[in-house]
Amino acid sequence: MKDGYIKVSSTTPTIVIGNCLHNEKQIINSIFEAEHNDVKILVMPELCLTGYTAGDLFYQDALLESALKSLFNICSATKDLQILSFVGLPLRVNSKIYNVAAAICNGKVLGFTPKMFLPNYNEFYEKRQFASGFNLNDTILQLNLTSYTIPFSPNLIFTCKNIPDLLVGCEICEDLWAIVPPSSQKSINGAVIIANLSASNELVTKAQYREQLVTSHSARLIVAYVYSCAGRGESTSDVVYAAHNMIAENGNMLASIKPFAENTTITALIDIKALTHDRSKINNYYSKLSNENYIPFELKKNKVNLDREYPKFPFVPFNTHSLNERLELILNIQAHGLLERIKITGCKSLVVGLSGGLDSALALLVMLRSISHCNMPSKSIIGITMPCFGTTDRTLNNAKKLANIADISLKEINITSSVKLHMNDIGLLRTSRGIAYENAQARERTQVLMDTANLTNGIVIGTGDLSELALGWCTYNGDHMSMYGVNASVPKTLVKHLIKYEAERIGGAIRDILYDILDTPISPELLPAENNIITQETETIIGSYTLHDFFLYYMIRYGFSPSKVFRIAVKTFANEFTVNQINNVLHIFINRFFNNQFKRNCLPDCVKIGSVSLSPRGDWRMPSEASADIWIRDLDNYIAGEYPNQTI
Repeated sequence: MKDGYIKVSSTTPTIVIGNCLHNEKQIINSIFEAEHNDVKILVMPELCLTGYTAGDLFYQDALLESALKSLFNICSATKDLQILSFVGLPLRVNSKIYNVAAAICNGKVLGFTPKMFLPNYNEFYEKRQFASGFNLNDTILQLNLTSYTIPFSPNLIFTCKNIPDLLVGCEICEDLWAIVPPSSQKSINGAVIIANLSASNELVTKAQYREQLVTSHSARLIVAYVYSCAGRGESTSDVVYAAHNMIAENGNMLASIKPFAENTTITALIDIKALTHDRSKINNYYSKLSNENYIPFELKKNKVNLDREYPKFPFVPFNTHSLNERLELILNIQAHGLLERIKITGCKSLVVGLSGGLDSALALLVMLRSISHCNMPSKSIIGITMPCFGTTDRTLNNAKKLANIADISLKEINITSSVKLHMNDIGLLRTSRGIAYENAQARERTQVLMDTANLTNGIVIGTGDLSELALGWCTYNGDHMSMYGVNASVPKTLVKHLIKYEAERIGGAIRDILYDILDTPISPELLPAENNIITQETETIIGSYTLHDFFLYYMIRYGFSPSKVFRIAVKTFANEFTVNQINNVLHIFINRFFNNQFKRNCLPDCVKIGSVSLSPRGDWRMPSEASADIWIRDLDNYIAGEYPNQTI
């Protein structure tokens, strides 16, 4: 359970309706199998001890008593197992029969949660046999089969004493379909995992709706939702059950099976820390339950294998169809953000520095979309290419070709003499290759852009991307400045996909140029080229943007510690980067991220396009003087513990 991971499972034992002894054995086997696989929370279907479709047999003392006896047999058989299991059964309390979920752990029944919403339409007639848990007073039951008392209440939340963030609630089938499901209040009161014991029968299209319901509900509550559905052995008369089991976490389906699958067991690693992180940001959760409603239990902590998959490009959808839809949406968000700035300023021109690189190419593509909505001619875009010491023919020619095919205004202003004059003015040696040498070029370019905008009643469009802002890989008061930034919340890995998408969508001559830009090494081109070849490659200096964007996403979006980010990166990039490489780049990321907050604190207006943004007016507020020591120490301590015999 390191790093907040806990393994959960949903399974559907093969039952026989009315045969509690048979069902008891199946349930015990399921619990043992789950525990063998390091599962800590197991959910089984509604009324699985008796069968959901027992009908008026629920009135029979023999069935009710057999179900209760089997429940305690299950407790006895699994008393040495470290697992919290949910089992469904009928329970008679004060002359009423309730459809309940029993939570069992360490050989005891922790509590009974009754079903609140009883379906009584179409093929369902639960109100014939069962009473609702609505308005039920919290009760402590003393049953003949046990020496301890058991809470009976619709408000129970099971809390793990040695894992403080692990709070588990449950509801039963129709409760999820209700206008206000009971799990809503339970999540407000702290539950991060919701178990649903269900007997939802199979109909045409119902599986799709059920899946949407589980996924969206987990997102709305910011919970992990473990859904177990009745299946084999339950079908009778007019109804068929297909064991459609699912595990969703905060809007993402982690595991599911198709109806009627042979193997009904699914497992997933739930990330409790990610859930609590999102809740702490939203900050609308509060506790209303009394202490009696929080039922303690304890699980032995153990290290689980990290078998959860993390995408290498978390900012980019992996599904091709979804990707194209997402890229089109992003481009429209960028374009319409700029469009509003154009309207409100009444500007007559849009000025952009064209370097022949990725970011300026994307900015130009966005600008072309924007002007198409406000009847500005393409020539109102002024692209300025400003060659200097490190500019190569490849990037310069690509900038010119791109401008010509896009039919925008193009200016080539060689800034070499201006930069040399400035270097003389400040006493900077021509042989110097330090930061002043590099930044003098970047600031000269920004001056040219700003003054051209003033001359043409225009605004400067910023091209810097999210990855550069995270790393501070930009010149303060140089490419850092603009009147509006269109790429500032687009990471470098996503920039590439957006350009590729536009290249294919537009086609023609522009396609070939954009693909050559994609193939060009990423470089600020501030150091002299050798034989007209780029010598200053960004990813050689600071590491792969693939890694940096991965680190950025999980540290900012979910607040993961560096040790956790490192752990998932090692697994995710096992075939691409060594442990040493990941460690080195992560150290670079952390140090640069903290050291360059001052650049982000005065970031110009920029359009937000996703869940990660570093704008000081929106998602990210951080003091410029914050120390990275805790983050570096967390990473170093983890590596020292996990890789003690390696030089990292």
